[in-house]
Amino acid sequence: MINVCISGALGKMGRRLIALAAETRDMKVVGALEAAGTAGTGEAASVFVPEAPEGVVLETAYKGGADVIIDFSFHAASAVLAPVAASFGTPIVIGTTGITRTEMKEIDEAAKKIPVLTAPNMSVGANVMFDIAARMAKALGVDFDIEIIEAHHRFKKDAPSGTALEAARRMAEARGQDEKAFVYGRQGETGARAAGEIAIHAVRAGDIVGDHTILFSCLGERIELKHQAHTRDAFARGALRAARWLVGKKPGKYAMKDVLEDA
Repeated sequence: MINVCISGALGKMGRRLIALAAETRDMKVVGALEAAGTAGTGEAASVFVPEAPEGVVLETAYKGGADVIIDFSFHAASAVLAPVAASFGTPIVIGTTGITRTEMKEIDEAAKKIPVLTAPNMSVGANVMFDIAARMAKALGVDFDIEIIEAHHRFKKDAPSGTALEAARRMAEARGQDEKAFVYGRQGETGARAAGEIAIHAVRAGDIVGDHTILFSCLGERIELKHQAHTRDAFARGALRAARWLVGKKPGKYAMKDVLEDA
């Protein structure tokens, strides 16, 4: 049995993680962390509600025997949580987006002591899409224009999505480019499209869970690669799969690609 501690337990993702973990035969939620409020997980978990994710609270949570943390809180909180998890030697799966370079340095330091898995999208399907998109970008070359259109619910705080950025990075790397090739939306007299651009467009509307379309087009033809998340369960199930895989791994930085390649 793998004992799991959920960070961001009051959020939409946290609640689904707790519910889906309870449905498995090999996982048990023994701790739930949240900035404020009451997680209300019933008998599924012992609930710990700190003002901030600090060591004293985590130490209490670990008395329940947590083998791994799954964090879907907020990027600033993730940067605090990862070093604390490292101090207890507990692996952590981080699914928050919008992580800054400074915050990632804290997470990278933690990865020297514990296994840390970060991913902008925990969905298995989305991670397969990244690999396919990279292969397509390399094969099609710069003769094909690349446009990424992502759509999410009106409450999403960061734009463009971490998924869109990861797809752009993977395709740029495949074509021997870097982030200088990225274009974020267009407005005004932009002129003709420059060769090699990778454009990213963000839509925020209603309750869209997550749609990503990657359009490859040249003069005469186009190909569209699309991923749609119907519910947040796609991300939650991927995170649980990642947590299972991460337990027992050596300290270091891991990604969903590692999980899928080891399947």
